[in-house]
Amino acid sequence: MRVLLLGSDTSLGVALTRRQALLRRHELVSMSCSACRWKSERRAKKSIVRAKSDVVVDLRLDTVGDGASQIQELDVQRSHWVAKACHRTGATYLYVSSSAVFSGELDRPYVEEDSPDNDEVAGQFLARAERVAADACLRHLILRLGPVFSNEGMNLITRLLSALRGGDSLLLDNNLRGCPVAADDGARVVLALLDQLSTGVETWGTYHYCSSDTATYYEFAEALLASASQFFEFSPTAVQLKHEADGLTPLNRALDCSKIRNTFAVRQIPWRSAIGDVVRHYYEQQQG
Repeated sequence: MRVLLLGSDTSLGVALTRRQALLRRHELVSMSCSACRWKSERRAKKSIVRAKSDVVVDLRLDTVGDGASQIQELDVQRSHWVAKACHRTGATYLYVSSSAVFSGELDRPYVEEDSPDNDEVAGQFLARAERVAADACLRHLILRLGPVFSNEGMNLITRLLSALRGGDSLLLDNNLRGCPVAADDGARVVLALLDQLSTGVETWGTYHYCSSDTATYYEFAEALLASASQFFEFSPTAVQLKHEADGLTPLNRALDCSKIRNTFAVRQIPWRSAIGDVVRHYYEQQQG
């Protein structure tokens, strides 16, 4: 199956490209984030048509969920352009979104039927991009992921380790709980969906995937430090817990992953199992 990959230089895009190179199940046509910054619908349509792909995988916004990038009105427009082009050419649009569409105010994991309710600007833009993708392309899959982390690109891991290596103290939120996703694990899930699509299934709609265990930013940083201490030296005060206002309600952006498990047989993996390898690869890159 021929797949156009938008945002091939994102953390998830790099992991997906590397994993597909080993498995060789599909033919990837890659476009970097800069190549996808179309100024007009005509240019976007031309890129989609020229690729002659069966599926368009859109990873352009995969770093918004962890705060590594900002989304703008034009990004939503581009999602609309891609969705319309996919619909016209008969391609499937697999749009990767984020758990950041939710406020975190529910006391249970979010299911696909829950309405996005994050009133922050990034969350609202992400929700709008989902809506235009679903409305403009019948053959669509929207995959919401927890915050993606990797040793490459701009994401939670690289920002934390870069700050720590620079001797900075970090004030981390211990109020917002979520389920981080290793980029390689996210790539595994995307490829599982592509494998199923190649068999002719037509299970359009929205799906959730996140790791099997939750963590706050502070708890995630603690696990990161435990692994990083094997390679780097940090100050004992490198991580400081951010003090929240008394009585502030804890937030939880965990996702219910029953639907993707029952439909695509995708099982969840704990994020802690990936931390050691991610830190080691980051260290090797820095030494190189």
